Amino acid sequence: MSIEQLAETALAMVAPGKGIIAIDESTGTIAKRFAGVGVENTEENRRAYRELLLTTPKLSDYISGAILFDETLRQSTKDGVPFAKYMADNGIIPGIKVDKGAQALAGCPGELVTEGLDGLRARLEEYYKLGARFAKWRAVINIGEDIPSGTCIDANAHALARYAALCQEQGLVPMVEPEVIMDGSHDIDTCYEVTEVTLRSLFASLYEHNVMLEGTILKASMVLPGTTSGDDASVEEVAAATLQCLKSTVPATLPGIVFLSGGQSDEAATAHLDMMNRMGPNPWPLSFSYGRAMQQAALKLWSQDIAANVAAAQKTVFERARDNGLAALGEWVKAA
Repeated sequence: MSIEQLAETALAMVAPGKGIIAIDESTGTIAKRFAGVGVENTEENRRAYRELLLTTPKLSDYISGAILFDETLRQSTKDGVPFAKYMADNGIIPGIKVDKGAQALAGCPGELVTEGLDGLRARLEEYYKLGARFAKWRAVINIGEDIPSGTCIDANAHALARYAALCQEQGLVPMVEPEVIMDGSHDIDTCYEVTEVTLRSLFASLYEHNVMLEGTILKASMVLPGTTSGDDASVEEVAAATLQCLKSTVPATLPGIVFLSGGQSDEAATAHLDMMNRMGPNPWPLSFSYGRAMQQAALKLWSQDIAANVAAAQKTVFERARDNGLAALGEWVKAA
């Protein structure tokens, strides 16, 4: 695939008023989500739940793409249509999570590095044939006493860059996700500093690995105080700090930035995105790539009656997509 085609896909992912739904939970992660609402973690239940999300009527009005898990990319609707084909036919770009998860970083207590580079070229080639057109790799950066270390930040930036280069070689747009974790007692200034250093390291590594930024999407965490800090930063403070950090680190050639919700409440994730767009214009489109903040209400409703509550659950998915699509334009209005 040419850089023009990669750039075209990347721009379509951040089309005005549209964002990405993340339904790429591993089998273990979705088992926890299902257990929380009393749903048995079977392959059929996972397939049915993902079908509910992907077949939500008019979803493509506000959703440009969806990140899938390996199992989901190989599954089909109850009518036998492969999910990737259904998505492409309905204006939603299929994406795939390709990392193998974060593991303890040897020699760096309390820190993690994401694995999955071994054999990645062959897996990406197969995913492209199965219909995927973008991929995602998540790095995890924890904040604590004397962490993160430069070793941890650079190791994860290096892995993200190698992954991104392999993606582009196989015709897939890489979504690079260096998540600075909210958990902790740190203040918003500390989060800013860690996010800034992480992004500088990431873009230096992408440059060193000849990754074409025109065909790359950043999935960023917002600059937030730690969950146990007692710091109650306003929507305006979070939006302003996040924008300042991004403007000082992210090249303007990048087609767009999508945010992860990272454990924020549904409404907070939407409000922060909306405020950042109201503070624009910005060098790049700012949109969303939310998982729990898109699904939580729908999963709870569906779990109460997985046969009868599909339409009601889909209605909540559409409403969340609409709210976040409006926030991506700076046009969201909080419900009275």
